[in-house]
Amino acid sequence: MAHLLLIEDDVAIRTHLLKALRERGHAVAASHTAMDGLQTALAERPDLVVLDLGLPDLDGRELLRMLRAVSAVPVIVATARDDETGIVQVLDAGADDYLVKPFTAAQLDARIRAVLRRGAERTEPAALVVGGLHIDPGARTATLDGAGLDLTPREFDLLHHLATRAGQVVTKRELLSEVWQVPYGGADKTVDVHLSWLRRKLGETAQQPRYLHTVRGVGIRLSGPA
Repeated sequence: MAHLLLIEDDVAIRTHLLKALRERGHAVAASHTAMDGLQTALAERPDLVVLDLGLPDLDGRELLRMLRAVSAVPVIVATARDDETGIVQVLDAGADDYLVKPFTAAQLDARIRAVLRRGAERTEPAALVVGGLHIDPGARTATLDGAGLDLTPREFDLLHHLATRAGQVVTKRELLSEVWQVPYGGADKTVDVHLSWLRRKLGETAQQPRYLHTVRGVGIRLSGPA
């Protein structure tokens, strides 16, 4: 049984999903606004959040960003919005899955079980240390020389993956596959942009690297300052 939080403002949909998910053995709390949902998520610490984007007080994308700033709880976005750009933005912001309305309760339950199963199978080291970098995968936090780094979810995933391969050259193809979970196909500019943002937050440049070292024609290596 999973403890779920459903953040959905439509009364009919909320009532239907509450009943259906409870019948499938889940314990489900519900909120109809973003701020109530945020407070409930922090107070009850659910195993997973099902989040609608069209909320009356705050756009669900903003709520997702607020959740990700304080919690690593899995989030499935369940919404009527089906534009590809918006879906990509929401997944990049930290959503674990995206389900477009209309959908059945059985489909949602299958997505919930899949996301929770992936989380249970995921193993993370307690901490990764590279020079003055300290990365805590469980809390999804990183510090540099004792100061906290303000990283987006994607920047954290990128830094964490490089840290697990510290001292080794990691190709853009691997980063696209492992961090973005997309096949290689010309989207390496995405990696370049995120590396540029990450460098800025680490206080370095490509011309004067401290941690992120470009190996021309091969990839990127994370290593501590000499």
